Amino acid sequence: MAGTPAARRWSLDATDIARVAVFAAIVAALGLPGSFSVFGGVPITAQTFGVMLAGAVLGPRLGVVSMTVFLVLVAAGLPLLAGGRGGIGAFVGPSAGYMVGWIAGAFVIGLIVHSAARKPALWRIALAMIVGGILVIYAFGIPVQSLITRLPIGETALASLVFLPGDLLKAVLATVVVTTLLRAYPRALRRTWLPSAPAAASRAEQEETARPAAAR
Repeated sequence: MAGTPAARRWSLDATDIARVAVFAAIVAALGLPGSFSVFGGVPITAQTFGVMLAGAVLGPRLGVVSMTVFLVLVAAGLPLLAGGRGGIGAFVGPSAGYMVGWIAGAFVIGLIVHSAARKPALWRIALAMIVGGILVIYAFGIPVQSLITRLPIGETALASLVFLPGDLLKAVLATVVVTTLLRAYPRALRRTWLPSAPAAASRAEQEETARPAAAR
């Protein structure tokens, strides 16, 4: 029923829709500088950086929605991929698996970042970027690339290591951006966090120190 908690959880309000659109636009904008292709015709682009930000900031549910909207627009023919590519043909090329992996990657990143009630520490954000933004996307991309190029999956995986330095750089940048947002403007993630464990311990120590001696 529309009024049940489950229905409300999956509904989108105007702010959700706006945030989904913003991150779909960010991923599109990151494709404007273009790309260059390497082994198997898979392009290296900055768009994975946008996927990482979308998952971390929007969370698993809206991260998936944002990347799905972006790919639907691409399939509809909009030239939103790096180099002005678009259309259904993009989903039958060597990079098709990587693009589908953006949806799963955004979900995993959001799940890790938003998995606990406490504000995520730097290590958790970095872990999310590496697992969701690199490993999960590779897990989708490499088998599809191997299938389309008809090369052994081991050879394809080895050749795909050429992407790793750039993807690690994007993971570092995304970690810095999200960490900065959490400190400067936590409302950007649109949820209430409990203080991190060190912050909570520090606050307890301050309260203990400030308490009058007679009350101890």
